[in-house]
Amino acid sequence: MSNTSQISKTKITVFINEEPFLCLSDTSLASLLNYLDFDFRQILIEYNHEIIPKELFHNIKLKHRDLVEVVTIVGGG
Repeated sequence: MSNTSQISKTKITVFINEEPFLCLSDTSLASLLNYLDFDFRQILIEYNHEIIPKELFHNIKLKHRDLVEVVTIVGGG
């Protein structure tokens, strides 16, 4: 078996609400949020100091040392 047939995935560290989190380098923001069981309808995401629309979550590939702030929206009455 040749080395080219083996795909090596690099692990990176991102920070979620200031806590380090280890994931694979090809992880999208949407995949990360799904893995962490967030409901997209009830969160606001700041990615590297920029508010990100929900429609773009799938387009963003995480990079080493990215900052992700998750704000949960809670209704009340």
